[in-house]
Amino acid sequence: MLSEIAITGIRVFGRHGAYGGEKDRPQAFDVALKLHADLALASRSDQLADTIDYAEIHRRVVAIVEQRSFDLLERLGAEILDVAFEDERVRGAEVSIGKPERLSGATATITLRRSRGDQ
Repeated sequence: MLSEIAITGIRVFGRHGAYGGEKDRPQAFDVALKLHADLALASRSDQLADTIDYAEIHRRVVAIVEQRSFDLLERLGAEILDVAFEDERVRGAEVSIGKPERLSGATATITLRRSRGDQ
């Protein structure tokens, strides 16, 4: 049974950007992550160990954005996907990262998708 776990609305501050001054102070990033996994066992067992702990994934995503620094959102997104695929149950994942403060009145967003076979 292929299922989806979505973690949306992650607002975290980090120092990422290719333009002058973007890394001088933390700026907002909006992150959404979707994980596709076989969660059939969890649907029967009702045990946290049989599913993907989304609280732990959330904690790790926040840590990457806050503690690391990249020029490109694409590189930041690849790091987040690497964390997602550390769990062997994940068959596919998608991460979207928005930079709401960069463009006047608009949010630039990138989306990366990866399947287990793409690695």
